[in-house]
Amino acid sequence: MNILHRTATVVLLSSAFGVGAQTVAPIAAESKGTPGTETALNSGLNAPLFYQLLLGELNVMAGEPGTGYSLILDAARKQKDPALYRRAVELALQARSGDAALTAARAWAQEIPGSSEANRFVLQILLALNRVAETAPVLQTLVQASPVIDRNDTINAIPQTYSRVADKSLAATVVREALAPSLKQPFHAAAAWTTIGRMELAQGQEQLALTAAREGHAVDPASPYPALLALELMEQGQADAETLVRQQLQAASTSTAADSAVALAYARILIDLQRNREARAQLETLTTRQPSQAEPWLLLGSLQTQENALPAATASLQKYMTLARQAGDERAARGLTQAYLLMAQIAEKQKDFPAANAWLDRIENADDIMAAQMRRASLLARQGQLPQARALLRGQPERRPEDVRLKLVAEAQLLRDFKAYAQAYEVYNEAANRFPDDTDLLYEQAMMAEKAGRLADMERLLRKLIAAKPDYHHAYNALGYSLAERNLRLPEAKQLIEKAVSLAPADAYIQDSLGWVEFRMGNNARALAILQAAYSKRPDPEIAAHLGEVLWVQGQRDQALKIWREGLLLAADNETLLGTLKRLQVKP
Repeated sequence: MNILHRTATVVLLSSAFGVGAQTVAPIAAESKGTPGTETALNSGLNAPLFYQLLLGELNVMAGEPGTGYSLILDAARKQKDPALYRRAVELALQARSGDAALTAARAWAQEIPGSSEANRFVLQILLALNRVAETAPVLQTLVQASPVIDRNDTINAIPQTYSRVADKSLAATVVREALAPSLKQPFHAAAAWTTIGRMELAQGQEQLALTAAREGHAVDPASPYPALLALELMEQGQADAETLVRQQLQAASTSTAADSAVALAYARILIDLQRNREARAQLETLTTRQPSQAEPWLLLGSLQTQENALPAATASLQKYMTLARQAGDERAARGLTQAYLLMAQIAEKQKDFPAANAWLDRIENADDIMAAQMRRASLLARQGQLPQARALLRGQPERRPEDVRLKLVAEAQLLRDFKAYAQAYEVYNEAANRFPDDTDLLYEQAMMAEKAGRLADMERLLRKLIAAKPDYHHAYNALGYSLAERNLRLPEAKQLIEKAVSLAPADAYIQDSLGWVEFRMGNNARALAILQAAYSKRPDPEIAAHLGEVLWVQGQRDQALKIWREGLLLAADNETLLGTLKRLQVKP
């Protein structure tokens, strides 16, 4: 070490520790934690101990972190000072010596038993060393030492802490053991069961996760934690989890942010499942109970726009924009962009094109300009200016690498919306050539080939996709369904769809395809059972078309008409449903 560097170090340490005084002020205790639990137990730092620390730091600077660590850890033990223990842990970690870091952290936790920071270091180091089985006692200590008011937050954070553990089964066992006391504490049991459920979900045990959620819900029916886990399970196809969500919403007053999060997330899932009437009811209840919460108004306005309830949508979006402007944060700014796009869409539906453009003019964020221009292109196309709409999209600057793809996809979708299928196919072909490794683009190109009547190209592209990505279940389903729809090679079609089912067993659309190929093969009873299950899982106009036809052929005509009417309420312009009704000469 050069003389100047050494002198500077001496000066800094002398200043910090007050060399020259008979008694030196101790190193400051941790600023966080319970007052008094981590203050230095020794009131003074004598000259020999100061020089021990100085020598330790000089060794670190000279490239001898091991020696420096030993000296500083010894000083920490003598002083029982958390700052010195922290420094020893840091030095060991910098030297990539996990065992040494663990030794220092454990010494710290032993000398200062109330130190949450020390125990957090012990837990994190054990996990980093993959000594997961040893973490249960320290995790339990951390949870039980946390303030009662914060303990549920501590419990809820556990799955993230263990997320990188490779042995998910061991992690779940350890966490369950650590939370045993919390399961007996009424205020914390719901959170504890939820965390246990999330650990089960992390290892793919959906049914065990649902069981844990039910246990937590039984302890505290109004707790949002089990309901939030149940929502995650719903998204993964566990339809039985919905009952728990409904029960929580009935038990809770939706007066807290967590309760509102349950209602809002449930509404989003209902929309994804195309159960729009139920979603709207949830959102109307939420906006009535908490009218000052902005996000539900935006979601309600979006849903009302989709349903062409334009005056109601306008009112909801106006309410959202007022609340969002008051919030003034980044999240609100993003939401305002969505609201402006929806208001432009409403004006477009009302054929008020100047008003639509005026709403789009309000969008200033560069990241959202493309979305605005896509809406402008739609406005032009609706006014009979499809070539100008395409030129508008083509002329957009490419600020980011992904903008090239985004522009091409936007153009293809515009052409598809206006039924220019052959041109849309060519644009997707251009995009697929530009991005040859993009399997999603290849799939979209294949679907557009079918729309354009290029069935041989569709089959070629889907087989190419299957060869490139054998687990791409959409490709198997699309090819199998296309064959079944045309009554071609039905055994092969069924085999393809069954492969898709094996890859995505919870997908209602794939179940629909399986039911449809069974119907085409004359297996009406099996087709009916499969389609009824698919429609129950996901009410959809296309599934309604198929289910209704099977019912109709089997003589259950009143039930068929009921299903078709429901399908028309979901989407009155669905091509498959309208085509089925026309072919069967039915007016439901």
